[in-house]
Amino acid sequence: MDILANPYIAGAIIGLLSMASFFFSDKPIGCSTAYARVSGMAAKLFMKDKINKNLFFMKFPAEVDWEVMLVIGVFIGAFLSFILSGESRVRIPDIWSLRFGNSLLLRVIAAFAGGVIMGFGARLAGGCTSGHGISGTLQLSVSSWIAVIMFFAAGIVTAGLIF
Repeated sequence: MDILANPYIAGAIIGLLSMASFFFSDKPIGCSTAYARVSGMAAKLFMKDKINKNLFFMKFPAEVDWEVMLVIGVFIGAFLSFILSGESRVRIPDIWSLRFGNSLLLRVIAAFAGGVIMGFGARLAGGCTSGHGISGTLQLSVSSWIAVIMFFAAGIVTAGLIF
């Protein structure tokens, strides 16, 4: 097993990254606000005045910040992981194929739809799995612990329904 694929090593690295984030920037690790910022940047192209007056974007300006760079780094890291893994093609997991077939388009649509639903839920919950699950629980935030319990419960129910 690759050392970085070991969940204990990966967890320790994420913990160190979280501590470094608080130490150097006094900010928690999170991703969902970055997606909201990017959507605000896109909306600014068409309605700059409305975005500048929007209460959310007054608190979280629609601009590139460290969270946006973190999300870009996640995409780059995932791509590098794919390249370095030696896989020669995009592979549909067997468990998906058994239930839904081998359509790559269906897999992409389902992943995109799931991402949109998760993004909506993350904004509704005031943070994403990384914001609540890593940073919030690290700070012993009660709302984060409740959110993480609900993430796991919803994941178990959803997995049971789908698979």
